[in-house]
Amino acid sequence: MSLHRLIAAFVLRHRAAYASSAVMLVLIALMLVWIPRQVGHVVDGLVARRWTDSQLWMELGALLAAGTAIYFLRVGWRLKLYAAAYRLGVELRERLYARLTLQGAAFYQDRRTGNLMALATNDVDAVEMAAGEALLAGFDGTLTLLLVLGMMSLGVDWRLAACAVLPFPLMALGFWRISRHVHEASRLSLDRFAALNDQVQETLAGVRTVRAIGLQARSEAQFGQLAGGAAQASLDAQRWEAAYEPAVGCTFAAATALVLGAGSWLVWQGELTVGQLTSFSLYLGQLVWPMFAAGWVLSLIERGRAAWARLQPVLDAPPAIEDHGTVATVQPGPLVAEDLTFSYAESARPALAGVSLTLPPGRTLGLVGPTGSGKSTLLRMLLRHYLPQQGRLLWNGVDLQDYTLAALRAAVAWVPQEAFLFSASVAENIALARPQATRAEIEEAARLAAVHDDILRLPRGYDTPVGERGVTLSGGQRQRVAIARALLADAPLLLLDDALSAVDTETETRILGHLREARIGRTVVIASHRLSAVLDADHILVLREGHVAEEGTHAQLAAAHGWYARQWQYQQLQASLDAA
Repeated sequence: MSLHRLIAAFVLRHRAAYASSAVMLVLIALMLVWIPRQVGHVVDGLVARRWTDSQLWMELGALLAAGTAIYFLRVGWRLKLYAAAYRLGVELRERLYARLTLQGAAFYQDRRTGNLMALATNDVDAVEMAAGEALLAGFDGTLTLLLVLGMMSLGVDWRLAACAVLPFPLMALGFWRISRHVHEASRLSLDRFAALNDQVQETLAGVRTVRAIGLQARSEAQFGQLAGGAAQASLDAQRWEAAYEPAVGCTFAAATALVLGAGSWLVWQGELTVGQLTSFSLYLGQLVWPMFAAGWVLSLIERGRAAWARLQPVLDAPPAIEDHGTVATVQPGPLVAEDLTFSYAESARPALAGVSLTLPPGRTLGLVGPTGSGKSTLLRMLLRHYLPQQGRLLWNGVDLQDYTLAALRAAVAWVPQEAFLFSASVAENIALARPQATRAEIEEAARLAAVHDDILRLPRGYDTPVGERGVTLSGGQRQRVAIARALLADAPLLLLDDALSAVDTETETRILGHLREARIGRTVVIASHRLSAVLDADHILVLREGHVAEEGTHAQLAAAHGWYARQWQYQQLQASLDAA
């Protein structure tokens, strides 16, 4: 969809607001073209000395009334038109946000957060201006031009009108050349602002790392370079936009010279009165607005086109997972994987190959194996972040693809290794999935996650803000807050993706003990590099290069002399050395 079609569709949906604004603009334009004629009429009356005092005051009163009406009509169309135009910005931001929430990891691998933020700010603003300011200026300028030229030609003298428009073709050629440069300069300005946004966002997100390894000077230099580039690009765009004004000025000066020369000669010949020449001069002054409006409209349209060219690919990008499911409620039951196979686009070998399992409800499954063996991939397939390329995943006999995404995600609580916390209080982060939870329920979930005592030691307890991404908490505290959040959600399926990697073994033991108490009726899948995290699992899968290499209980695998047994012996030795 082009920018013009987008704006046309939006105007059609909000036609009442745009139509009422258009009517008010028409009334304003009619009064504006009437005022010079009225002024000329008053001047001719004064020259002829035909006005009495009362008549003169009536004529001047009519001019005052017209000016007052113009003032209120201008306020009215602004309220109507801008309210509608701002709605386009809201709609675009809502569409962008909704689209981004449906995208998966592959989408974000190719796009940076700072650039996406720039799309939601500068780029949407540019499109919004094209739908508001540009549409208004284009309509008002065109209407004023037609009415003024009509009054010049029919109401005063067509010969002077012809002289006035003689320089217009040269101005149009200049506008065409300038607009091409404005488009390119605007595109470059938006791109460089997005790059600056990227650098700022990444630096602030990793400010601890930047300070720890002494990269402040390098970061400042990069920021200065990007800021300078963004400022220069914006300045170039402004320079080209400023080029419209000299084009208008030269055109108006040429038109004025032609009109005054021809008009003076016509007055000298007695074919034109002084009042008529005065009226025509006032009309000529009113042509300045349509000239400036044309440049302003072209500038806004080119900015909008450049912004829409960046926005449209993101808005039109297909969602990572299509939501075509029809089952709106998940009834907990056995979890079954049948010959699951999945490969990432950039990988030469499959992440999962022929994985099958059956997990009865209320049981715990342990997933272990070397790094890159497919543990996290299997969990993400349970979340429907990815779809199997071969095989099926069933929950209570229903293919996961047949559930609606909303139903499936509501039935699953997931704790990733890198826990994400929002810039809110500890209590608000725990209650994210259940905002209506009481403080007692929040504290009970924190106790189960072995983080309650840590929270009480914070300056404001559960009301302590955690900062952006939980920056004020340690890695282990962030993981335990995320576990508390998952437990409070009380979903029938709990997925822990190496969610205990940042806590010590003693705390891990406490959390796992609490999980055994709290998992009544809940199915749990634990992926971990620490084998101690899956000791009490009802069934354990050992994944190696996407295949199931071993399976069984802890006791069975420890006695089998395979990878699991070797890894268990190594971790036990390491634990004993650490204890010593």
